[in-house]
Amino acid sequence: MARAYAARAGARPRRAAKPRARKASAKRVTPHGRWRRRAIALVLLTMTLAAGYLFWLRDSSLVAVNRLEITGVSGPDSNRVRGALAQAARDMTTLHVKQGELAAAVRPFPIVKSVRAETHFPNGLTIRVEQQKPVLVVQSGGALIAAAADGTLLRGVPAQSGIPRLRLPTAPRGNRLQGGALAQAVVLGAAPAPLRRYAIASSIVAETIQVRLRNGPELRFGDASRVAAKWAAVAKILADPRVGQVAYIDVSAPHRPAVGGIVQGISPSTPTAATYSP
Repeated sequence: MARAYAARAGARPRRAAKPRARKASAKRVTPHGRWRRRAIALVLLTMTLAAGYLFWLRDSSLVAVNRLEITGVSGPDSNRVRGALAQAARDMTTLHVKQGELAAAVRPFPIVKSVRAETHFPNGLTIRVEQQKPVLVVQSGGALIAAAADGTLLRGVPAQSGIPRLRLPTAPRGNRLQGGALAQAVVLGAAPAPLRRYAIASSIVAETIQVRLRNGPELRFGDASRVAAKWAAVAKILADPRVGQVAYIDVSAPHRPAVGGIVQGISPSTPTAATYSP
């Protein structure tokens, strides 16, 4: 009807209006977001440049080691130890110390227990050497060989006086004690310094490690386990004024030590053994 009416009236018919397509709304970036992105980019760039500079600098001649100090070395092999460490540190810098190479350089020397490096930027390096300490002397025939607490044989180190002797039927082979000899070294190495100087001999009797003290009782340790607790029990008993002259102290079970001989304050007689209680 409307079209017919419009045609008669001489007017063009109106076309149906097409729906307008909505434009995708662009995501607006706030000033805060722009500054955040720039800050992140700047941090990443700075980290990249710093990493590159550091990796270049750490091996640069600007930080090459030209002042080397080696401390803690003594004995007949001291010059060889110093030479080996100096050779290993020759191509190092204060920003790139290779601890593994320093340790490998002194591995042929049993006297060296450990090495530790300290840098002094930009060109100084100090290497501190910790040497093995003899805790007993292994005697086999006329040969005397010092040994450390971990059983390392310190060949070439003079046998010191005042440390206990371990007599073996045959000379030990290799660079370390084995078996019962090693167990005795572990026991003697754990002794407190005030007591170690009184130890004069060590032996194994009936599978029990025994340490003889100068002008003191015989110490029976059993095996080489819990040696710190066993020595603590020995020290406690010897320091007890109630305990007189005893023949032996048995700390095989450190929580329940036993004593044998004349024990004043514990028993007036001379028992075969008596349990010690503080």
